[in-house]
Amino acid sequence: MRVLMVTVLTLMLSMTGVMNTVSAFSNSIPEYAKWGIIAVKETQTKYNADILDYKHIGRSSLSANQSREQFKLWVRGKDGKQFAVYVNVDFNPNTQQLKKVQFSEADRH
Repeated sequence: MRVLMVTVLTLMLSMTGVMNTVSAFSNSIPEYAKWGIIAVKETQTKYNADILDYKHIGRSSLSANQSREQFKLWVRGKDGKQFAVYVNVDFNPNTQQLKKVQFSEADRH
């Protein structure tokens, strides 16, 4: 009986470790990741360009039903020209529905 109890406790403790690892991994994914993927894909489509680098600038609340994630992407066009693209991704924070994506170009500095 004692061996069974020790085995059950050991199994429970090891499962707790697994669950904590899974929980820590899911918590390490930033909230903006979903919108960053959209920013990258939309920029690739619009500019037919390679993404060289990516930076999350931040989130701002525009209203109760609209938030904005801002990103700066460094891209290289098919002609070799490199430049920065600022991308605003607007969405409803309650429903997670995408509202719009806006682009603004700048020289690479």
